[in-house]
This record gives sequence, C-alpha cells and structure tokens, in this order.
Amino acid sequence: MTHTNNRLLDDLARLMTDAAGMARSARGEVDTFFRAQAERILGELDVVSREEFEAVKMMAQEAREENARLAERIAALEDAKPAASRAKKKA
Repeated sequence: MTHTNNRLLDDLARLMTDAAGMARSARGEVDTFFRAQAERILGELDVVSREEFEAVKMMAQEAREENARLAERIAALEDAKPAASRAKKKA
C-alpha cells in the first residue's frame, strides 16, 4: 500500500510539474502574441519611435539656442547702427 501511495504521489507531482511547464509555455505564447499585436497596432497608428522623438527634440533645442544667439547678435548690430549713424551726421 505504501508503494502504491508513493507511486500515486510521484504521478501527481509529475502531472503538476507538466501542468506548470505548460502554463509557462502558454504564458510565453500569449506574451508573444500580445507584443506582436501591439507592434502591429502602433505601426498602423504611425507613431514615432523613441529614437526619432529624441532626435527631433534635440534638433528643436539646438534651433532655439541658435535663434537666441541670432536675436542677441541682431540686437547688438541694431545698437551699433545708430551710433555709427550719429557719428556720420556729426562729421
């Protein structure tokens, strides 16, 4: 009887191990399926990638900085222009 109980417990343990393996496998398949569906949907929505977003963000920042430098340069030139005009009028 003890041998039968041990064999029954061994079979039950083997069955549970197999069931856990199947559940893990099914979870992997579900993860793969949902990932593929999400990528397909995002592809259809024409969403930009993170890399593209970061590149455009950097370009915009550089453009703002250049714009600020040019605005300062224009202001300096405009300030210098009236002084040059005044010097010509006095001469």
